[in-house]
Amino acid sequence: MTDKISDLLEKAAALAEPVVRGVDDLQLGVRTPCADYDVRDLLNHLFHVVVGFQALAAGKEADFSQTPDYLEGNWRDRFAVETGLLVEAWAAPGAEEGTTGGMNLPARTVGSMALLDLTVHPWDLARATGQDFTPDEEGIRALGALVAEMGPTARQMKVFADPCPTPGGATPFEELLASTGRDPYWTPNP
Repeated sequence: MTDKISDLLEKAAALAEPVVRGVDDLQLGVRTPCADYDVRDLLNHLFHVVVGFQALAAGKEADFSQTPDYLEGNWRDRFAVETGLLVEAWAAPGAEEGTTGGMNLPARTVGSMALLDLTVHPWDLARATGQDFTPDEEGIRALGALVAEMGPTARQMKVFADPCPTPGGATPFEELLASTGRDPYWTPNP
């Protein structure tokens, strides 16, 4: 069991990469469980998080005001490269210490935010494109505390929707999805 952000990010990236590779170009306009994003928008968002949080790991600024289009050329291979760079950035000595960037949040919290995106958005993409996705259990355990702590602020800032109800017996991942405002049983059919 590990609690290093870089180790958790490495596991999450290894599980996310096949989902990203499995997205067919014809699926880029398909809607996702994220009401504001189709598959293209969500892939660009995830790419932007992966790239931006590399800078945050080094204590630098990252601009999230606009999301560029990352889906040019061999973007699937580039996603694998960028997630590798993300893991390396968070494995650097001191990356989890102090505060980072203009967010003025503890670096470990910021790294966990990247982990959340790299765990939840592959599920969004898998659901939208008919793929299977099983997240890393250690990552899910680490994210439960983050979402409980940051959830109210994330909802206020419209990053999360209101929590979705889950039936008794929901898995920890279903509970995590629901706490971010996702219906863990979402399907692409209306």
